[in-house]
Amino acid sequence: MQNHAAKSALIETGHWISQQGWVPATGGNFSIRTDSGFVVTASGYHKGYLEPEHFLELCADGQITAGNGAPSAETALHLMLYQLSPNTECVLHTHSVAATTLSRFIRDDTLHIEGYEMQKSLRGIDSHLTPLHIAIFDNDQDIERLALRVAKHHATTPVVHGVLIRGHGLYAMGHSVAETRRHIEGLEFLFACELERIKLEGTR
Repeated sequence: MQNHAAKSALIETGHWISQQGWVPATGGNFSIRTDSGFVVTASGYHKGYLEPEHFLELCADGQITAGNGAPSAETALHLMLYQLSPNTECVLHTHSVAATTLSRFIRDDTLHIEGYEMQKSLRGIDSHLTPLHIAIFDNDQDIERLALRVAKHHATTPVVHGVLIRGHGLYAMGHSVAETRRHIEGLEFLFACELERIKLEGTR
C-alpha cells in the first residue's frame, strides 16, 4: 500500500473507531505496513479528527523518514507485532471501557472466551466452541521492555488477533485494514458480553 492510501485508510478508520467511543481524548494509535515501511499516527491527536499531516512515515527498520511531530511511545510495540507476524498489515490500538476494565478484572495472564457465535468473526475460528485466548500483559511505561515480553509470549503461544494491556486497552491486528477492523469490532463485542456476564453473575 502506498503511504497516501494508508493515511486515508487510517483517517476513515479513526473516524469510525471514535464513533464507537473506543479512543477517547487523544488515546490510541494506529499503523499500517506500506510498500516503503510503515505509516503511524503522530502523538497527541484525537483519532476521530485525523488529517494527513497527523501521520509519520517510517522505513522498514522503524526510522522516521517523513512527517512532523513525535511518534507515539507505543510505536515500538506496533513494530514488534509486525515483526512477530509478517502477514500482519495493520495494527489498531484502542482504549474501550470493556477492554480496559476486563484487563484489570482478570487476574490471570490470559482472557479465555468460549461459547459466543461472534467468535467466528475472528480469522481461523469457525465455531462458538473453539476457545479464544487473548493474552494480557501488565502495563509498562518502558514500551521496549513490554514489546520484549510480548515477543517472549509469542515464542510459545503465537499472537493472532491481538493482545490486551492491563488497564490500558487492546492492540488488534490483521492481514488487512478491513480484517483488523473486523477483529476490533468482534473482540469489543465479546469483551462487552463478558463484562455483562461478570456483572450478572455477581448479582446471583
